[in-house]
Amino acid sequence: MLIFTKMKKEIFKEVEVPEGIEVEVNGTTLKVIGPEGENQRNFKINNISLTKKDNLIVVGTKIATKKEKKLINSAAAHIKNMIAGVQKKFEYTLKVCFSHFPISVDIKGKEVLIKNFLGEKIPRKTLIPDRVEVEIDKDVITVTSVDKELAGQAAADFETATRIRKRDRRIFQDGIFITSKAGREI
Repeated sequence: MLIFTKMKKEIFKEVEVPEGIEVEVNGTTLKVIGPEGENQRNFKINNISLTKKDNLIVVGTKIATKKEKKLINSAAAHIKNMIAGVQKKFEYTLKVCFSHFPISVDIKGKEVLIKNFLGEKIPRKTLIPDRVEVEIDKDVITVTSVDKELAGQAAADFETATRIRKRDRRIFQDGIFITSKAGREI
């Protein structure tokens, strides 16, 4: 009878902090401050430590299995995105497309109203999360934020608000669609 035990080894991942960016580690909370703003996140992951040494952020543990390795790599990727966001904001570009009824998009405070979508009398609404900026220029919507996840969620909310149900998508192709996300064309 064979008995399999989990391989446990020491895994640490280092993320370099560039010049001009401040990093504060307080327990499991990481705060990154840069020229574009600040980003804060709580990395509440069991058995994984988060420390700062000179201009490096070290994420890891002394006894790691495959599961902890995945969590360490994910945390390192999140930290890199936080640092990139405070250096240059993440930008998503959306396009308003219509063929049947002209759509108008208006901002009222933290709420976006999408009027006359498919001739509907009641405007569709979506909320803008905090720390996200939205600009509307005719039929182009620009969403910017230092937090990649918030910017992406705000852009996805625009697409979801104009999702068409109970109609043929090949004919009714109206809506708001992402054309570029965080520097990549789609």
